[in-house]
Order: sequence, then C-alpha cells, then structure tokens
Amino acid sequence: MVAVGVGLTAGLLSLGFRECTALIQWIFYRFLDDTQWQLFEDLPWYWVLLAPTIGGLFVGLYAKWTLPNGRPVGVSQVMEASALDGGRMSLKTGFHGAIVNAASIGAGASAGREGPVVHLGATVGAWFAEKLGLPRGSSRILLGAGVSAAVAAAFNAPLAGVFFALEVVIGHYAVRALAPIVAASVVATTFTRYVYGPYPAFQLAPYELGSHWEYPAFALLGIVSALSAIAFMRSVPIVSRVHNRFHIPQCLRPMLGGTGIGFIALGFPQVLGVGYGATSSALDMEFGFLLLVGLIIAKTAATAITLGSGFGGGIFSPSLFLGAAIGGAFGIVAGQIAPGMMSDGADIFAGERAYALVGMGAYAAATLGAPISTILMIFEITTDYALTTAVMIAVVASVATTSALHGPSFFRGQFNDRGIDLEKNRLEADLLRDIKVEGVVSNIFARIYPDVPLPDVRVQLQTAAFGELFVVDKDDKLVGTITLAELAPEAFDPNLDALIVARDIARLLPPMLDVTSSLQDALQIMENRAEAHIPIVDDYENRRILGVIHERDIMLAYNQALLKVHRDESAAF
Repeated sequence: MVAVGVGLTAGLLSLGFRECTALIQWIFYRFLDDTQWQLFEDLPWYWVLLAPTIGGLFVGLYAKWTLPNGRPVGVSQVMEASALDGGRMSLKTGFHGAIVNAASIGAGASAGREGPVVHLGATVGAWFAEKLGLPRGSSRILLGAGVSAAVAAAFNAPLAGVFFALEVVIGHYAVRALAPIVAASVVATTFTRYVYGPYPAFQLAPYELGSHWEYPAFALLGIVSALSAIAFMRSVPIVSRVHNRFHIPQCLRPMLGGTGIGFIALGFPQVLGVGYGATSSALDMEFGFLLLVGLIIAKTAATAITLGSGFGGGIFSPSLFLGAAIGGAFGIVAGQIAPGMMSDGADIFAGERAYALVGMGAYAAATLGAPISTILMIFEITTDYALTTAVMIAVVASVATTSALHGPSFFRGQFNDRGIDLEKNRLEADLLRDIKVEGVVSNIFARIYPDVPLPDVRVQLQTAAFGELFVVDKDDKLVGTITLAELAPEAFDPNLDALIVARDIARLLPPMLDVTSSLQDALQIMENRAEAHIPIVDDYENRRILGVIHERDIMLAYNQALLKVHRDESAAF
C-alpha cells in the first residue's frame, strides 16, 4: 500500500516536472511544445545564443546556493543512495535538483527529463520510508518503487520501469522487492494514461523483417552504436577537464556551456532541449544521410557540453536520439548495399526506420548499462516480437562491445572516476547488514559494579581486557563504561579515593546495540563515535549486557562471509 502511494506521488511529480519544464521553455523561447524542433529553427540567431547562456547562468548560481557541491543531481545519486546509504535521500535536495534540471532542459540544454524524474521519484520513495521509520532494506525497495514509477510515467512503459529499477538501482532481482515496485509502476502508468492517453512515448508503424539474414546487420549496428556511445561517454569528462584546466568556477560553467550549445544550435536546432520531436523525425526518416551524420556529431558535442559543464538533465533522451540517428544512417547504407534484404512495411522507408529503432535500443543500452529494461522499453513501444528480436541482438552486441572496449556504463563510470567500486561497496554493505551482532558477540570483557571504590577501579582498569571496564548493576544492566583515556584528572587524586566510586567516573549510557542490530549498524557507530568496542544488550529498555562486539570481530566475520560468497560463486560456475 505504501508503494501505491509512492507510485501515485511519483506520477504526479513526473507530470509536474514535465509541465514545469514546458513553462520554463516558454519563458526562454515563447512556445510550450517540446516535440516541434522546427520552432527553434524560426528563432533569431541571437535568441538561440542568449537563451541557453542566460539559462546556464541561472542554473549555475541556483545549484551553487542549493545543491551539495553545487552540482546537479540525477540517476547516479540514486544508485549511490541505494548501494551505499541504505536508500536514504534528502527530499529538499530532490526538489532543488528538480528545479535545476527543469531550468536546464527548458533553457535548451541537450539533456533528457527521465533522469531528473528518476531522482525525484526516488526521493519520494525515500521520504515515505523515512517518515514510516522503515529499515534500510525496505527503504531501498521504496526508493526503487519511486524509480520504477518515474520511468513508467515518463515512457508510458510499466515493464521498462520495473526492470530499470531492479537492474540499475536495486542491483538485483529480489522477489521481496518485486511486488511493491510493480505496484508503483502500474499506478504511475495508470495515472499517466489517464492524463495523456494510452500512447507510448513514440508512435511507430508496424514492421516486418525482410530476411533473417538481416540479423548479422543488426549485430553490426550494435557494434557501431557501441563505438559511438563510447565516444560520447569519453567526451563528457574531456569537457569537464577543459573547465578545470582554465580554473573556471563551477557556477559559471553552465553559462559558458550554454553559449557553446547555442552556437551548435545555429546549424542544428534539433539538439536543443529534450529532443523528442527530433527523435520522432529521425525514426520517421525525415532527415537525409548527410544531415543524420551531422546531427550525430552535433548532438554528441551538445550533450557532452551540457553534462560536462554542469547543466542538469539526463542522458536517456539524448541516447534515444543518437541511437535513432545512427540506426537511420546505418539503414540507408544497408539499403544501398543489400536492398533485397531490408525490412518491409507500410512505406518505402520502413526498412531504414526499423534500423533507426534498433539503433535507438542499442545505443541506449550501451550508455545506460541497462540492456534488459532497454529491450523491454522498445517492445512496449512497438509490441513487435520480430523487431524486438532484432533489438535483442543489437543490444547484446552493443553491451558486449562497450564492456570490452570501455568498461562501465555512463553512470558507473562516474563512480569509477571518484574511486568508488559500486558493486564491491554494495556487496560489502549487504553482507554487513545480513549478519547480526548476536552471532559475533564476545563474552570476553571486564565488568565492574557501580559502587566499587576508586582505588579498585584503577587496579581493575590496568588488567581489563582492551583497557575498558563496563559498569553494570547486580542485574547486569549496563550503567556506563570506563576507559583510561576518558578518566577525569580527579580520578588520579589520592585524596578523593574514599569519596569516588565507579559510577561517578563512568561515561553513562554509552553507545550500545541490541541483539537485532547488524554489523553495518555496529560499524557505523564505530566510525561516527570513534568506538573500538560496543556493548550488546538484550534490548534498549532493559539494557542487560550480553557481551561486547569488537572491531576486529566485525572484520573477521565480514571476511568469512565474503570468502563464502566467492566459494559459492566458484561452485556455481
């Protein structure tokens, strides 16, 4: 039921973000429709230059004042929250990030609205989890539910939303997570269809494959799409390094990037904004071969400048546009080489349009690192089994080529640049959360009663295990702890020996854990409070001490669990 609430809220916010982006676009360009790229073509040249430049200045300053490190937020922050923070996210940051992203897209930055909506949906799920006091595992599931709802609402594609959340955000296909994520996706899709109608993001005519001999051509298209995607993913950090080399302040980078985007748009207005209209034109083969090649170069440069300069927005829509353009150009060449094997359809461009659609899936899978959800999204758009088979072949070739020549997807590459191994950290966090302190607790600790005189405290402290005394009453209820480092100077004054007892110098109510806590909880307390040993009690009300957990025991238990995972994987292989 909570996931249903998350799905409905995410659907509403997705609608709100879409309308907010349209409103900002009207402020900058005086029209609301983001599907008619021809309207950009009719604007004066100075307007095309100034709109993204002024918009970039606003984005840079607003992000500096409201967002962590002054940088936009998107899918990578959602992945980080799921893998490393137990599904915890800031709703305030989510709304400020949505404003930055909407302003970026509305001002003409070459970016998509799906990534921002994913972040917004994830923050909604995290907020629900926080208000309900849910544990980390449930928080991650609700975060995934928000992501699923956002993707489903953006593309009117519930299956793609579910598998994108499981594949990219959750990181595995857990049965426990499936029901709430599906519920959120269905609710968001239902709401979107009620508002916009039962139409997918792109409406296409049906296709029929001309020959099964086309399958090698689709595989080759996947390789070409992967090479183009690799060029794009490597160009984004180049833009960032150029800014760093000239020591340009972070808040001014979007303004300079906006000027660069404006210059590109003077020749190729199709690169401005979310680009759904231009993508539809590419799928319908409204562009010639040379224009498609030019658009591939222009859109790659504009998107790299957008993301490398600190604009907000996602890469989903640009990936779809670039994939459609690459597929369309490839289809034209393939039609010239082997016209008899081309796909058939309602018009003479049916074959080329089939390649455009397949290229769209192959390119998106390479950049997103989400092959399954990409295939499902294409199927939901076309409901064509034959063409979906072609997409599967191209996607596999694309993902394999990208993995071999480049490595991680765009989002995972951002973590690698920061020195974060997402899978390793996700595995570490999951292992530590799965092990309860009850199985690692040690009975080796020194206890002392509250009324023990100070001289005896000194003597026992010298021989105490790990240099720490745990003060307990006659019922073994934890009162406090005593360490040599925390003793007040009065504890060494012989004149006070008859006046002071253990209770007087103990640190009362120290950090503790109950038997239901995990090793992850223990490690967080040790890191945040600089504790080397934590008492374990039966519950927080009775505080009856059962033992102590030591940092070395946590590391030993984690290493043993990790070795078991590797042994199981080796046995399965």
